[in-house]
Amino acid sequence: MEYIHKRPSQWVLVLLLALDSTVKILTVLSILCRFVIAPLAIFLFLAHKLWREKKSVDAVEKFLRSQRALAPMRYAYTDLIAITGHFREKLGQGGFGFVSKGVLPGGVLVAVKMLLSNSRCNGEEFINEVSTIGRIHHVNVIKLVGFCSEGSKRALVYEYMPNGSLDKHIFSANGVAGRRTFTWDKLNDIALGIARGINYLHQGCDKRILHFDIKPQNVLLDRNFTPKVSDFGLAKLYPKDTSLVSMSTTRGTTGYIAPELISRSFGVISHKSDVYSFGMLLMEMAGGRRNADPRAENSSQAYYPSWIYDRLTQPEISEISTTFDIAEGERKLCIVGLWCIQIRPSARPAMSKVIEMLEADVETLEMPPKPFFSAEEPIPTISVSCLGSSSEFPAISEDE
Repeated sequence: MEYIHKRPSQWVLVLLLALDSTVKILTVLSILCRFVIAPLAIFLFLAHKLWREKKSVDAVEKFLRSQRALAPMRYAYTDLIAITGHFREKLGQGGFGFVSKGVLPGGVLVAVKMLLSNSRCNGEEFINEVSTIGRIHHVNVIKLVGFCSEGSKRALVYEYMPNGSLDKHIFSANGVAGRRTFTWDKLNDIALGIARGINYLHQGCDKRILHFDIKPQNVLLDRNFTPKVSDFGLAKLYPKDTSLVSMSTTRGTTGYIAPELISRSFGVISHKSDVYSFGMLLMEMAGGRRNADPRAENSSQAYYPSWIYDRLTQPEISEISTTFDIAEGERKLCIVGLWCIQIRPSARPAMSKVIEMLEADVETLEMPPKPFFSAEEPIPTISVSCLGSSSEFPAISEDE
C-alpha cells in the first residue's frame, strides 16, 4: 500500500521538474530573441540598406570623377539651400522629386531639381542627365548649370524657364481644344525649334543621343517662348559609328512611345523612335488637345490623328460638315506629324528632313500613306510580354 501511494507523487515531481525546465528554456529564448536575435536582425537590415545606398553613391561618384572636365559646376547641398531659400518656391513636383526656383550670386535665376533619395538603377537617370546635357550647348536644348551629389542627396540645376512647359500653353484647362495661346506662325516656329534641338542630339554631338521621352511636358519655354528640349533621364548615348546598341527596358511615356519600342515586329529601334514621339507632339500642337480624348463630342473625334487624317484625305467629309475649317498652320503641322508617326521606322523622315518640311510651304507637302491607325491596314500583333522583362529589345540600327 505504501508503494502505491508514493508512485503518483514521483510522477508529479518529474512533471514539475520538466515544466520548470521548459519555462527556463523559454525564458532564455525570449531573452535571446529580445536582446540578441532582434538587434542582430535590425543590424543586418540597416547594414544591407547602407550597403545599397553606398553602392549607389559609389556608382555616381565614380562617374563624376571621370567627368571632371564637365562645364557644369558641382554644388554642395548647403549651397542649394542658400540658392533656393530652403526650397521655398516650388515650381513642380512628381514621382522624381520636386523642382524649386533659385537665384545664383549675381541674380541669375535657376530651377533646382531635387531627386528622390530612393532613385532606381544606382543613379542611372542622374548620370544620364549629367552625361547627356553636361557638355551640350544648343539654343533649343536646356542648359545644365550645375549639379549636386552629396551622399544620397542628388540635384540638377538648370537655367530657369519663366514660361514653363509647352503643355501648359497648347492644352486648355479641361484637356480639349480651346483658345490658343500662340498664332499658327508662332506654333510653327516652336515646332521648328524643337525639331532643331532633337536633330542636334541626333547629328550634332560627339555621340548620337536618343531622348526617348519627347512630349509637351519635356519642352520648356524661355522668356521669348524659345523651346528647349529637357529631361534626359531616359536618354541613351552611343557612338555615331556604332550600329548596335542593346536595350533591356522600355523607355518613354504612353501615347508617345514608338511601336518598335513595344514590339520588334514593327521594326528596329533607332533615332526614328524620337521622330515618332515628335510627330505625336506635333499632332497635339495642331489640335490643341490630347491626341486621345475619350470626352470628345463623338467617337470619331476621340483620336485626333485618325480624325484629321480622314478630313485631309477625304474632302467630301468636310463638305458634309459645315463646322470643319482647317487653317494652313494646322494643316502643315498635321501633315508633317502624320509623316512622323508612320508605323514603320523606315517610312518616317529623319529630323533633318522634318526641319525642311516645317520650313516649306504647306502646298508643297505631300500627304503621307495611311498611318497604322487606319482600319484598312492590319496592325501587327503587339506582344506585351517583353514589358518589364529582362529580354533585350531590338538593336539600334543606322540603316533606317
